[in-house]
Amino acid sequence: MKKFLLIVLLTVTSICDLRAQQDAQYTQYMYNPMAINPAYAGSRGVFSIAGLHRSQWVGVEGAPKTQTLNFHTPVSDRVGIGLSIVNDDIGNGTSQETYFDGVFSYTVPISRDAKLAFGLKASAHILNLDFSKLSNYSDEVSGTGITNIDNKFSPNFGAGVYYYDERFYIGLSVPNFLATKHFDGDASSSSFLAKERMNFYLITGYVYNLNQRWQFKPTLLMKAVNGAPLQVDVSANFMFNNKFILGAGYRWDAALSALFGFQASDQILLGLAYDREITELGGTRFNDGSFEVVLRYEFRSRFGRRTIEPRFF
Repeated sequence: MKKFLLIVLLTVTSICDLRAQQDAQYTQYMYNPMAINPAYAGSRGVFSIAGLHRSQWVGVEGAPKTQTLNFHTPVSDRVGIGLSIVNDDIGNGTSQETYFDGVFSYTVPISRDAKLAFGLKASAHILNLDFSKLSNYSDEVSGTGITNIDNKFSPNFGAGVYYYDERFYIGLSVPNFLATKHFDGDASSSSFLAKERMNFYLITGYVYNLNQRWQFKPTLLMKAVNGAPLQVDVSANFMFNNKFILGAGYRWDAALSALFGFQASDQILLGLAYDREITELGGTRFNDGSFEVVLRYEFRSRFGRRTIEPRFF
């Protein structure tokens, strides 16, 4: 019964007119910045492909699962393009959202090493809500009386700015400007089931060379949405011998994280993360924490090397 009630709560949270509506959440945001800031496109100087999977609150039936796939590349010294796909599932198919984002960036050199990039994205959002899947352990339909939503299409657009040099980066972005409302079948009605709100992101980090083998990178992600508490993620990551990455993270009043990365080659990066809630939800016996895996592959540049150093962001 606890699991069933939690499924209902998760679904209602995602479909009702709550002021705390937010975008998908990532622990390894430092390896997946294009999902939140279009200005990042092309900044790595090579054709880059990254895929990420997140299973949140493992052990809780119907808990959120998120997959992302993106690629981006520079097409000239100043122009970058990319494509991002995000799939978010809550309630084992009860609520499914898919985003398709086309991304464009334009970069202005500030100095010999520093660059300032401006990004735009056009987004197609597909929403599916299947209330028939809200059932208890006797397989009885919950009887919401609400019409399902099938492949509801909504356009959107976003923008961002991203400054970076050899060791420091900072970005500010709004991935979706339009506060899209999804109606319950009657477009003239003032009531709606879901509302996509603007999320504001600030991301920053700095790479310190501790010695010839060790590098240290603290990072910060701040996310703000109208009516919800400010979300703050901080992490501390250490890279050894340009191969192994160990780190820890803290999501303010929410979770503690452990991070591991392996730079298998100049082209392949594997990242793993584990979150443990520090709220009451984390203490429940059926919640085994959240797991995240990311895999990034990068093609060599036409000059046989990357154009940005160090390769820690």
